[in-house]
Amino acid sequence: MPPSEFDLIARYFTKPTPQAVLGPGDDCALLAPSPGMELAITTDMLVSGTHFLPDTDPCQLGWKTLAVNLSDLAAMGARPRWVLLAGSLPDADENWIAAFADGLFVCARRYGVDLVGGDTTRGPLNLCITALGEVPAGAALRRDGALAGDDLWVSGQPGLAALGLAQIQGRTQLPQALAARCIAALQKPTPRIELGLALRDRKLAHATIDVSDGLLADLGHIADRSGVDAEVFQTQLPYLPAGADPLLARHCQLAGGDDYELVFAAPPDKRHELAELAAQLDLPLWRIGRIIEGKGEVRLLDENGQTLPMTRKGFDHFGQD
Repeated sequence: MPPSEFDLIARYFTKPTPQAVLGPGDDCALLAPSPGMELAITTDMLVSGTHFLPDTDPCQLGWKTLAVNLSDLAAMGARPRWVLLAGSLPDADENWIAAFADGLFVCARRYGVDLVGGDTTRGPLNLCITALGEVPAGAALRRDGALAGDDLWVSGQPGLAALGLAQIQGRTQLPQALAARCIAALQKPTPRIELGLALRDRKLAHATIDVSDGLLADLGHIADRSGVDAEVFQTQLPYLPAGADPLLARHCQLAGGDDYELVFAAPPDKRHELAELAAQLDLPLWRIGRIIEGKGEVRLLDENGQTLPMTRKGFDHFGQD
């Protein structure tokens, strides 16, 4: 007899939940936020064929399903605490489910979160996490705080994940070492939790967002919410990886998405502290532009300060940039 829905949950997704008052097993979990904290809550859906390829390794998919949600908490400067998992599965393939659960719980242990509940059903492969974190009252990093005169920064090396997808889909041929690095960036992203907490605790950033749909597209959300314009200097962007087609690599960097790096606006007098933070975290932080007065536009500028055309800023599920 195949395992039931409840057998699968009990066997693969029921673990100790020391941070919860009550974990899986009842109609609801019971959680007790720490005194003086606000809850940051986010949810993201990963659909087979849209967010990941159907033959993606299930262990890596387990990691990524959780990591992309923790990235939203990182962007808010929130410390991850709890998650819920809902998903539809085509069938009860226990080998696939066991590998997926292994990857998910490796990520959960790395970032100190408890899986406190969820749901499963039969259907097309679709995975949805709701993540909850804590942030001191009034201290959350938001999208609406960028000020004219701020510097623009981005962490890591955006564009690698999109290059990895291009490699898998046969749209480019990367050197072996670079291909492995880019595919790893796509399949096992690193949520920048430590960076987000540091930006919050040290009051280094006025506005922050994570790069999920493309650097320019996501930067546009900061510009729009803050009522300012953002200017990105092409000459100050992170270096393009050697061995990749420069035009494709630049497109992936600006509009590829799936990076889960942080973009943030910070006052110029924080440059030294940010350089120190980059060294402490062993994470490159690139000053790529500036915030100016405006009404929500994003511009890419060449070495002469002239505006470059941008045909596509990022990914949109319904076909609009």
